[in-house]
Amino acid sequence: MSQVFEGYERQYCELSAGLSRKCTAASALDGELKKQKLSEIKTGLDDADALIRKMDLEARSLQPNVKAMLLSKLREYKTDLNNLKNEVKRVTSGNVNQAARDELLESGMADAMMVSADQRGRLLMSTERLNHSTDRIKESRRTMLETEELGVSILQDLHQQRQSLLHAHNTVCPSSSLIVVYLGGHGWCYKSLIFTCVAPWGG
Repeated sequence: MSQVFEGYERQYCELSAGLSRKCTAASALDGELKKQKLSEIKTGLDDADALIRKMDLEARSLQPNVKAMLLSKLREYKTDLNNLKNEVKRVTSGNVNQAARDELLESGMADAMMVSADQRGRLLMSTERLNHSTDRIKESRRTMLETEELGVSILQDLHQQRQSLLHAHNTVCPSSSLIVVYLGGHGWCYKSLIFTCVAPWGG
């Protein structure tokens, strides 16, 4: 057997075992550590590819009987290398999927924050409108109370005037008189119609 082939073969077996261990380690890592480990593995795969090509060239340069045996072994190494590449793809895909999940999660959180901010904005607007409505109601009630108090005051004044007029007609008024009092303001209109009839002056 070719000593050159054996040298390449020994290097490949050591490299393959190391790559397999690194793949297992990378699958348990996250973030930058995982990226660094995957970078080391890809460099190792390039070296393994180079060793496979060297073994293939060396095997094809030998006698047919030796060549056939070495090419058979070489096919096994190529299968092993393809398995390593598939394992690296699986680990890398898991890293990509995690990144995608993280991005999706961040996007979802951003959307939730936007929705929450929008809800808070609508709540503040609703509260402000409610406060304005409450202020208008308070103002309307205050105006109503003031108007009611004014109306009571006017009624009291009219009552006093009526009493005064009824008291005075016996001594002052010589004939029937029509007294109309009209007061306006704040929507209040009061009329007092008083008929009095007195006897003619003496004689």
